[in-house]
Amino acid sequence: MRLPLLLVLPLLVLNGLVDWYICGTIDRRKHKLLRSVVLWSSVILALFFVFIIAVPKKSGSDSDLLSLMWSLFAYFTVYIGKYFYCFVDLLGKIPCMFRRRRIRGFRVAGLIIGCGASALIVWGTFNRYNIDVEKVEIIDPTLPRAFDGFRIVQLSDIHTGTYGTDSTFLSRVVDRVNELNPDIILFTGDIVNRHSTELEPFVGTLGRMKARYGVYSVLGNHDYGDYFHWGDETAKLADRRNLAKLQDRMGWRLLNNEHQIIRCGADSLVIIGVENIGDPPFPVYGDLDAAYPTLDDNSFKILMSHNPVHWVDDIMDAPDKNIALTLSGHTHAMQMSILGLSPAAFRYRTWGGLYESENSNNRLYVNIGIGEVGFPARIGATPEITLFTLRSEN
Repeated sequence: MRLPLLLVLPLLVLNGLVDWYICGTIDRRKHKLLRSVVLWSSVILALFFVFIIAVPKKSGSDSDLLSLMWSLFAYFTVYIGKYFYCFVDLLGKIPCMFRRRRIRGFRVAGLIIGCGASALIVWGTFNRYNIDVEKVEIIDPTLPRAFDGFRIVQLSDIHTGTYGTDSTFLSRVVDRVNELNPDIILFTGDIVNRHSTELEPFVGTLGRMKARYGVYSVLGNHDYGDYFHWGDETAKLADRRNLAKLQDRMGWRLLNNEHQIIRCGADSLVIIGVENIGDPPFPVYGDLDAAYPTLDDNSFKILMSHNPVHWVDDIMDAPDKNIALTLSGHTHAMQMSILGLSPAAFRYRTWGGLYESENSNNRLYVNIGIGEVGFPARIGATPEITLFTLRSEN
């Protein structure tokens, strides 16, 4: 328990200072009750936050974790509004540093902006149920002619545990995918949060997805059970096997360091799937050479690799790895993207959309995912279904 408390101590100090500042802006004589409310709510919220952080996450039940997630969401929704209010109000006091009067109106502006920031976060809880279909055309002269016009749907990061047992939203996702009439569907990992049983209520729903050449998937960092407390390693491995069985019941083909050749007449392309390969603290399970030993051959290859860091570190500038298109997920755009800007850019070099190497013919597309984890909102980073159309020429 000590480590989490030490990690959150600076945040608690910051929030205490914010509440102290807000109390100082309230007229003591006219609004004594309001000052008391701010003061005591600060104490209660601080104790509440410490309790949430101290609760064991890996051993708690799914329903308990969902309750904690929403509690943290409510806590930060309140304080983010307060941060904006204090920031704007402090801007109005800059002239005081030069012995001038503060700028009038900044306090009211801070109140409006702070309330607006909190309202934007609340709006994000509704935006997480909107669906955005991104249409991308991939033009490559090495594409076999029989696959000209081939339609690929990519999905990623469903995180079924976030929805409990309610399949309403994912049913809409499946309907939208089927309406696109894809030739093949590729899922790039994180189908659960902590363990395989989260997927069970959705087997029938996700099993309705249909494509001419089938549905293929890989594992993401959340699919290995690393975020759950297991009695022993045997139980953890059994859970991973169960996840594979559930996907098999759905009619999905899980590619664990494997490849599948897709044939159309005399032509073919290759779908490669690797287990998770990422940067610390995420363990490396994947082996690209085992999945497809002759990466420098002339086959048109599409790689599914959950974490885009794999492409950046090992594939982007490697002409001997002749992979036409790599599909990844993982980033969620940190579930926030406003005017094309996302905090994910500070963590990931490639966090969303299409990227091309300057030194090879390798491309990457990062899907920002369908679901969410930890933060039950999507502020601008709307759940994404990607539809690729392959073209051999313009």
